[in-house]
Amino acid sequence: MLNVLEVIRKTSEFFASKGVESPRLNAELLVSHALALGRMELYLQFERPVTDPELAAIRELVRRRGRREPLQYVLGFTEFCGMRLRTDRRALIPRPETELLVETIVARCGAPPGRILDLGTGGGAIALALARAFPEAAVTAVDRSAEALSLAAENMASTGLSGRVALVESDWFGGLPGGALFDLIVSNPPYLSEAEVEATAPEVRDHEPHPALASGSGGFSDIARIVPASAGFLAPGGMIALETGTGHHAQAAGAARAAGFSRSESVRDLTGRDRIFLAWR
Repeated sequence: MLNVLEVIRKTSEFFASKGVESPRLNAELLVSHALALGRMELYLQFERPVTDPELAAIRELVRRRGRREPLQYVLGFTEFCGMRLRTDRRALIPRPETELLVETIVARCGAPPGRILDLGTGGGAIALALARAFPEAAVTAVDRSAEALSLAAENMASTGLSGRVALVESDWFGGLPGGALFDLIVSNPPYLSEAEVEATAPEVRDHEPHPALASGSGGFSDIARIVPASAGFLAPGGMIALETGTGHHAQAAGAARAAGFSRSESVRDLTGRDRIFLAWR
């Protein structure tokens, strides 16, 4: 019978052979998840024998990760802005760049926005984080994928935010009522080119939903739709905040000027690349 440490070592070696990044960390996270232990508890139980049923559960997780399925999908959750969110193939995995988007919004809003619109909400990460940050706000989240909206509903319930976000099936603004106005419009739209998607790791390219990743015109097509259309849905003084590709900001600023926005700003990510685009009506 193998003990915990032996299982971790064998799993780490297997992951390394499959090209999995940080194989030891991945092994520890999957083993601790299968055994319902925290990682620190795991370290204290290295000599513990692993039973056959436990080993079977670990092997299934290892098999999936060895096929380069994202760790967050295998575990079924990820952490985002202090929340534990469910994750699966219905929506993109929330990333640190999107946490930066939320943090930037909170920092730039002089007054709490009363009405917030999240375009392409996916699993609801942005909408739920903003609902927590601005508890008095009315938050609407739209997505064209009914499956993604079902995941967002599950996350709304699991985070204790039931009823805080109105979920609408819509292709960007198409399903919103006429005359709807918002103080803040936020989106993490598809912004990769097809070539960029092909160059991503197998975890992204082969497992995350392609329509949520890629956009035409070198990744700018959806941004080019959102920026001018948002002008008709923003209240005076309102702001749009978008996560974008690093080469899109000059185009986005031009689109904002043409749509009548008074000013725009770019915010860099931790790698020093322009990542967040802001514009004010």
